[in-house]
Amino acid sequence: MSISTAEFAALERRVQALADRAEIASLVDGYLISLDTVPRDGGRFDEAWARRYFTSDVRISTPVGDHQGIEGLAEAEQATLGKFERTQHVGANYLIALDGDRATVRWSAIMTHVHLATTQQARGEAPGGHFDVGGTFTGEAVRTSDGWRLRSLDVQAVWTTGQGPLALTPKAEATLRELADGA
Repeated sequence: MSISTAEFAALERRVQALADRAEIASLVDGYLISLDTVPRDGGRFDEAWARRYFTSDVRISTPVGDHQGIEGLAEAEQATLGKFERTQHVGANYLIALDGDRATVRWSAIMTHVHLATTQQARGEAPGGHFDVGGTFTGEAVRTSDGWRLRSLDVQAVWTTGQGPLALTPKAEATLRELADGA
């Protein structure tokens, strides 16, 4: 059985779309896992980490704050996750809509943040307390010469349990108030 040139071209497009979706899902998984493993392995977020997942003109909005551009992104991530002993970010339900060399992405996540022993001590509580967040990530990925990278990312908290870290940004305080009020 032979296939026509048109059938072969259609098959080629389908294979490319599947490969692109797999690469974007791998990018997302790598990013989420890195949030948990970089600090736990004794490392620090650095520029190489940021460039592995993001474009130089990235725009990020989270309940903690907003960031524009890759410069300073690693330091911001280090400051945010440094408020916790360890974390676990689990992503699921990836929706990826391809449009040539760009794609819109969305996924759900459950994020567990185990408080520092000093946080628990300051609160007069036993070690091991945690702050959990269920949320959604939406954004845009683009194909670059180094592979797919995230150009924008918007993180929305849908629910939380437990207390947040001792020091919250004004944006994080407002988000927690809104969630507590059922907004």
